[in-house]
Amino acid sequence: MKITWLGHSAVKLEADKTILIDPFFAGPSQNLKANQRQGIDFVAVTHGHGDHIGDAFEICKENNATFIGGAELADEAEKFGLKALGMNIGGKIAVGGVVFNMVFAAHSANIGSPAGFVIEMNGLKVYHAGDTGLTLEMKLIGELFKPDLSLLPIGDTYTMGADMAAIAVDYLQTKKVIPIHYNTFPAINADPNVFKKKVGAKAEVILIAPGDHFELK
Repeated sequence: MKITWLGHSAVKLEADKTILIDPFFAGPSQNLKANQRQGIDFVAVTHGHGDHIGDAFEICKENNATFIGGAELADEAEKFGLKALGMNIGGKIAVGGVVFNMVFAAHSANIGSPAGFVIEMNGLKVYHAGDTGLTLEMKLIGELFKPDLSLLPIGDTYTMGADMAAIAVDYLQTKKVIPIHYNTFPAINADPNVFKKKVGAKAEVILIAPGDHFELK
């Protein structure tokens, strides 16, 4: 599976299907917008804040892609005439050979409730935490799914910082982790190398720049 970080919380997963998560393009990723929004099958949004919804509705329309999100967000997508599948925490949707599991996130939202996703595709499990603080629910996510890769926010202020995210790595029993949701705005400036040092040998920390990718096997 090809994993491309597009800055902030925007991530593209490419295998049998192409999934775009939280497609907000700003700061270093603004110039990536045009060439990363084509050939999309699903757009998944973790929660109803503008820096996560981003261009989700427009991208769905451009690609005839299916919107995946909480029930309230899916209702909003349908108002725009989009194909949408709504769900809630604890539920899962299997569609097109992909399984979307919606899991708990400790945050806020303008529409509906915040959440994360564990996405299963091509025999691999990727956990996108969305915006969240550290929570004991992550132990349950680890026990149930044992993610092959976790995408964890480290920007602090609105989410976990490096200290808490390193504890989350323990809870999740994850094998690999990519830090996200940092350095988009001054309030979430963070050094990913500090996070990598705190994780140590507990998991492989993969540091990539916006627009770069990692091959998950």
